[in-house]
Amino acid sequence: MGNNKKEALLFTTIMCALMVLGMSIYNMILLEGLSGSLVKHVAIGYLPAFIVALVLDIFIVGKIAKGIAHRLVKGTDPMIKKILLISSFMVTGMVLFMSFYGAVIHVGFTAALPIAYLSAVGKNFICALPLQLLLVGPLTRYIFIKVTPAVSA
Repeated sequence: MGNNKKEALLFTTIMCALMVLGMSIYNMILLEGLSGSLVKHVAIGYLPAFIVALVLDIFIVGKIAKGIAHRLVKGTDPMIKKILLISSFMVTGMVLFMSFYGAVIHVGFTAALPIAYLSAVGKNFICALPLQLLLVGPLTRYIFIKVTPAVSA
């Protein structure tokens, strides 16, 4: 979304910030439940996870997801089809990469890493897809249109 690279970067940053926040909360709840240290642990891990996710989004996953989606969408297809395809491919790619990041952070490069990674992929996909499609995607579009009024005109 956006009419130029600056607007596209703004949209990507908002989307990434909200997805990392949502997934960080979800993963901390899975790890420690609703504890008193939940906010502290999310806050501590947020910035590094956000930076990794933003770099992956901009340089790898976004390019691949948009490339695949553009090959599957025709010019006459409704915009919602394009949005759903890009969102689904983005979620898939980001879950695969960020689950690895999370598994390494929590178990390190140990013998437990493959199992931790596979477990994280399954658990993260279950949350990330609905989070993206039902909450973060629409909220990001709403925020983006409010901060860049020229885009909605």
